[in-house]
Amino acid sequence: MGSMLSLECERDENGNGDAKTPLLLNVYDLTNQNDYMYWCGVGIYHSGIEVHGLEYGYGAHEYPTSGVFEVEPKSCPGFKYRCTIVLGYVNMAPSEFRTFMESIVGDYYGDMYHLVYKNCNHFSDDICSRLTGKRIPAWINRLANIGAVCSCLLPESLQLPAIKQPLEYHLGSEDGSESPSIISAQESDDTDQDRLLSPPKTGGDVAFIQEVRR
Repeated sequence: MGSMLSLECERDENGNGDAKTPLLLNVYDLTNQNDYMYWCGVGIYHSGIEVHGLEYGYGAHEYPTSGVFEVEPKSCPGFKYRCTIVLGYVNMAPSEFRTFMESIVGDYYGDMYHLVYKNCNHFSDDICSRLTGKRIPAWINRLANIGAVCSCLLPESLQLPAIKQPLEYHLGSEDGSESPSIISAQESDDTDQDRLLSPPKTGGDVAFIQEVRR
């Protein structure tokens, strides 16, 4: 796999010299139990799409605003990096891909996040499907896709209709000025569950992608 990931680009099949950029899926463990569950074809994972040197993911918060964020590849805070999978190639410049991401933010608000029906892996799968016509490997989101069985396997505290965990983030107002930080008051006594349910908090290495209103 190392040789595949070293590819910067690939010439198109017509040989006209257009560069194709790798579309990569970075997969992270959300629990140490994945070391055992992985061999059974299941596990609890976070995933993000890497293109043009940036990684894009989806996480939960309590507000009807963007839940799509970008981080440095393979370094999503709070999660343990497992592997990278080559999904295909895209023929888009960085600016074009950024515009594409901004155009889908409206489908992925933080308060839309659902552990079983609309999670980070559904986001990655949607991006891959739109850009390549293919799906991400089934094992990455199999636990959620199991549905009713998933509810039995997860701790009771995770069986929620929607994920609403503490998240501090900064949003710019429509006039371009900086809005105050928004911090939810909910707290959890279980650190591991906080890491599982919450997307990474914004900071110097993480930024939410804002929706472009048309």
